[in-house]
Amino acid sequence: MAVALLVRHGRTAANADGILAGWTPGVHLDEKGREQAERLGQRLAPTPLVAVVSSPLERCRQTAEAIQGAQPGARPARHLEDDIGECRYGAWTGGRLKDLADEPLWREVQERPSTVLFPPHERYESESMTQMRDRAVRAVRAWDERIEAEHGPGAVWAAVSHGDVIKALLSWFLGSPLDRFQRIVVDPASVSIVRQSSRQPFVLRVNDTGTDPVDLRALSTALTKETPDGRRDDAAVGGGAGSD
Repeated sequence: MAVALLVRHGRTAANADGILAGWTPGVHLDEKGREQAERLGQRLAPTPLVAVVSSPLERCRQTAEAIQGAQPGARPARHLEDDIGECRYGAWTGGRLKDLADEPLWREVQERPSTVLFPPHERYESESMTQMRDRAVRAVRAWDERIEAEHGPGAVWAAVSHGDVIKALLSWFLGSPLDRFQRIVVDPASVSIVRQSSRQPFVLRVNDTGTDPVDLRALSTALTKETPDGRRDDAAVGGGAGSD
């Protein structure tokens, strides 16, 4: 019952210019992206994080560093995880979105992403969107189990990843088919919050880009205690009283 923060990296010049960066090396946060990452780190500072797990790509590592650096006291451990890395877009990597939108595959990506396999490329790997989702789900669940085993129920950790990856994760946590994942919006430097109980996943927040502090200390404490009905892993019928 650890709590996972799904964090998208801050903005890059590729984002601003409408370029699908994928696994292109050397894509860093732009000035606005660095400001977003710093601001997000400050927002998350009230919540003690036990770990920050990042995609290996530079834009995520920079965002993870900002989150880690804003934590007061002992800094959480930072790890790299390939399986929450960006989708492997193959020959689409580095393409301009306005050009890619003219390709027949674009409509499949929009309407039937579960059928999409990105075209191969001699330099960049390609994969299907289903493969992307499945590896990311496996990774987040494995890290969640590891975090809870090491730090106990209610521990909070951050996974710093990419827009399509987080959208696919959220669709899985929501129990929604991958073919509906484009309905979910995940902006740069946003935070979404999920947790996996022994019975089912719960989605606590989606695409939060606000300015209020994210303080999960009360929730973290609540997850270590019994609920009034004695069924901590069940949803509260009627919505419950929430946490302070």
